Amino acid sequence: MQIKKVHIWFKAGIPTWYRKFDQVITSFGFKENTIDQCIYLKFSGSKFIIMVLYVDDILLASSDVELLHETKRFLSSKFDMKDLGNACFVLGIQIYRDRSRGILGLSQKSYIDKVLSRFGMSNCALGDTPVEKGDKFSLYQCPKNELEMKDMERFPYASVVGSLMYAQVCTHLDIAYIVGMLGKYLSNPGMDHWKKAKLVMRYLQRTKDFMLTYQRSSHLEIVGYSDSDFVGCLNSRRSTSGHIFMLAGGAVSWKSVKQTVIASSTMEA
Repeated sequence: MQIKKVHIWFKAGIPTWYRKFDQVITSFGFKENTIDQCIYLKFSGSKFIIMVLYVDDILLASSDVELLHETKRFLSSKFDMKDLGNACFVLGIQIYRDRSRGILGLSQKSYIDKVLSRFGMSNCALGDTPVEKGDKFSLYQCPKNELEMKDMERFPYASVVGSLMYAQVCTHLDIAYIVGMLGKYLSNPGMDHWKKAKLVMRYLQRTKDFMLTYQRSSHLEIVGYSDSDFVGCLNSRRSTSGHIFMLAGGAVSWKSVKQTVIASSTMEA
């Protein structure tokens, strides 16, 4: 699999640019993903190429080198662009390759280092887990008067949770549950919530070198797992569901979310 990065210069506004790009690239045989409209796919016999668009940056991943070059030549004929070569960094995610062993890895170590530095946690103690067994979160932990709310304003709680959320969305599925829990109290966090947010940062300090890894395989099979607790939310009595889907030995999709209805049994949950 060849993965290249391309940058295109454009002068129009983003909506106009996107409509123009979509028109050009679909005329070349690409089809837009119905779920994510910034992903395009093209098949040529048994060969394929995937295109990912982020504003004016493009990632190209293809099973065939010639198809990759053909696509880049087409883009060059239609747009003023620059070929940046093999993709190394994409939106704060570093891409590692070991072609001899057929391994590709995705790491956010640099991003996590910046987050820890921003919040004064660069030299913090290492944390063992992002959340401890038996930990519960509720509205009872939130400030109960204006004095307590004023005291919590000195902590950048929302900024920390937002920074953790980006790591969770991209590569660190191991903090999906706790980030989801902390995100529920953005409007009125308490001291217990702030301490847990710092615990997550200490955990990332220990695991920042970890990365998602994918192994080359001639047989790709998607494997999924799901689970939930039962009436885990102390306030709404709703359960929290979690799922993960694996491909090529690594996670490709994951989520932890509170259910929309109250389950009456563990089976229903």
